[in-house]
Amino acid sequence: MAAGSERGRSEPKRAGAHRPSSEPTLPGGTVEQAKDASLRLLAVRARSRAELAQRLAAKGFTPEVTEAALDRLAEVGLINDAAFAEEWVHARHTFSGKGKQALARELRRKGVAPSDSAPALDAITSDDEESRAVELVRRKLRSMPADLDRDKAIRRLVGMLARRGYNQSTAYQVVKAELAGHGTAADIEDLPDSID
Repeated sequence: MAAGSERGRSEPKRAGAHRPSSEPTLPGGTVEQAKDASLRLLAVRARSRAELAQRLAAKGFTPEVTEAALDRLAEVGLINDAAFAEEWVHARHTFSGKGKQALARELRRKGVAPSDSAPALDAITSDDEESRAVELVRRKLRSMPADLDRDKAIRRLVGMLARRGYNQSTAYQVVKAELAGHGTAADIEDLPDSID
């Protein structure tokens, strides 16, 4: 074998060689590694404590290490489920048009406690919800065929609002009022008072 013929081969990994910090080096990882992984996740978007705990568990961190890291991040204010809920509710209501019911479901899925989500949800008044529903209905009306049957239009519009988390009575009242603005007096008199 010629001298230097070993140069092209990679050296085997030595014990203690540097690994990326997202991979635990010890069984269950270290608190520092868990904090680093959490900070990378938080750099992408705000997350609830439960979301971070799930992601850290998926990366192989032990519950003890995860809790210690998340406690430290909460102490310095980087994890705050009440603030997360407020930001989530504002963004999803304003930009996605979600109603309170849908937002409450989303926050539950994200592991936010009712005590943290209630103040954020209470910030949406019935007037806020109604005006957002009106915007959604008006936008949808622009794309619906003008000759669409009135009952079918009502079902589609109320269904659209229901899927976005608006309660049925709010959805129906908004749809009825908006269709009243687009129809004749005879059309409006024919509208039922509620949907079955």
